[in-house]
Amino acid sequence: MIIGIISDSHDNVPAIRKAIAFLNEKKVNMVIHAGDYVAPFAVRLFKELDCPWIGVFGNCDGEKKGLTLVSESRIQEPPYELNLGGKSVYITHDINIASEDGVIPGRDIVICGHTHQASVSRKENQLYINPGELCGYVYGKSTLAILDTEKMDAEIVEI
Repeated sequence: MIIGIISDSHDNVPAIRKAIAFLNEKKVNMVIHAGDYVAPFAVRLFKELDCPWIGVFGNCDGEKKGLTLVSESRIQEPPYELNLGGKSVYITHDINIASEDGVIPGRDIVICGHTHQASVSRKENQLYINPGELCGYVYGKSTLAILDTEKMDAEIVEI
């Protein structure tokens, strides 16, 4: 499976639109958002995706009731776990809240956001992905990640 991963969109409508167009063009099978949408109006844009999507709340997502309603309950409390392409996937916003040492044992893929710093790393046989900031507000780059669950590899893409 090819999965698009985004985080920290922070109501940046142009960046969200650009990411959706890119992910639709890439024909990803699913999109995962690792939190910090901020307001429900920005989440409405995700209806333009040509694939299913799911996400978790971040620390800046205060209007949870509205976000839940607009997302049609696609946004869950972290951590959220699912199986994609035969791989166990753990999704959270802030990995340091989930684990003091930043390690989540027993999962194939760990997805997080919060730091706004894009990274792909391996810890033993696990793949850790932070897609960085879609908004581009902190580091000036709008980034996302593309995950191939069969190859167990991910790349960061600046859009």
